[in-house]
Amino acid sequence: MKLHTKIFIGMIVGIGAGLLVKNLQLEPTTLQSISSWVQPVGQIFMRMIFMMVIPLILAALILGIVEIGDMQKLGRMGGRLLIYTIIVSCISVVIGVTAVDLFKPGTHLSTQTRDYLVAEFKVNALQAEANAKEGQERSIGDIITNIIPKNPLEDMVRAFDPSYTGGGLLAVMFFALIFGIAMSSVDQEKVAPVKAFLEGLYEIVIKVIGYAMALAPYGVAALLFNMALNVGANFLLALLQYVLVVLGALAFHQFVVYGIILKYFAGRKPWKFMRDMSEVTITAFSTSSSNATLPTAIRVSIEKLKIPKPIANFVLTIGSTGNQNGTALFEGITVLFLAQCFGVDLSLAFQITVVFLCILAGIGTAGVPGGSLPVIVTILVSIGVPGEAIGLIYGVDRILDMSRTVLNVNGDITAAAYIQYTEEKRA
Repeated sequence: MKLHTKIFIGMIVGIGAGLLVKNLQLEPTTLQSISSWVQPVGQIFMRMIFMMVIPLILAALILGIVEIGDMQKLGRMGGRLLIYTIIVSCISVVIGVTAVDLFKPGTHLSTQTRDYLVAEFKVNALQAEANAKEGQERSIGDIITNIIPKNPLEDMVRAFDPSYTGGGLLAVMFFALIFGIAMSSVDQEKVAPVKAFLEGLYEIVIKVIGYAMALAPYGVAALLFNMALNVGANFLLALLQYVLVVLGALAFHQFVVYGIILKYFAGRKPWKFMRDMSEVTITAFSTSSSNATLPTAIRVSIEKLKIPKPIANFVLTIGSTGNQNGTALFEGITVLFLAQCFGVDLSLAFQITVVFLCILAGIGTAGVPGGSLPVIVTILVSIGVPGEAIGLIYGVDRILDMSRTVLNVNGDITAAAYIQYTEEKRA
């Protein structure tokens, strides 16, 4: 049985068992005892994810920046692709943030459900209020200044401490960004051992995340069992609204934004182009992996879409890691949805920070199933939301992962068509 099927079964079993036990009219002490036995299963699963967040940020983001650095050295075509990636990623995140602000899926929770979330994930109400007040008072300039670390090691150690006033995970991401830029700017032979170490670290991190995902069906079942046991089905309605918002925003970006790019900036007929790359779309949806779809994407781009081989190889290889529009959009929606669930009111400055982080995280997100989820933990913690809250959306992530991978891969091919058009116009 495939992992995503097991996770889905775990979600159904956890919710069903929780609602069943809740309706048995047991004594409160008995319910509390049952919950205390189930809770550690979900916590162990989440801690397996958490312990890899810092290594993942360092390895994935630095290597992602190094790849872009190599791309810039290839000249005009690389520079255009870099600018295109930043602009389209920014558009995708803005679409996601706007959709959440418009439909507010996380605000429809009952007071009982929100109180349970705050208690379950040990949110310090006074600390959260202080963080929110500080966020309202801080300017964008203050936020930007605060992410430059005085001591990167201290920020790594205290990254999950809500009382820490330093940059935390934001500062770690900034350190990785600067490190990657510097690493891509020096003699590559001299930094080859460092790059090899980071590549090895990255592979180890992905393997450990794979171990954690093996526990996902049981962790998801435990988390949702406790949710259903304590608050009933109220959270499920908000979760359904969240799924619909994500899918709607992904569809809008796919058909409207990519359609405009294809018609006006790539000289293509959007519907014909999307029909011709349907094989890639199906492969991306079924594998949930940009990396696994890459061979099919290159072949279809060359054979069916008539994109020159050098451009297809260059753009799609870089894009499988560095141009993840769907992931950036999904991360923006997920972060703001969970903030709404916990009653964390984000100021405009904080929302701009989320946009920036999602664009940056899109560069360093692993192109494998579930690769974006540890990165979301980073962003959640930076805005005062418990990172463990990511467990609340694990049960529905598979369908969203499949859908955002389609946007990621189709975005890479759209970018290749854009680069082809600009190169041919210049010739």
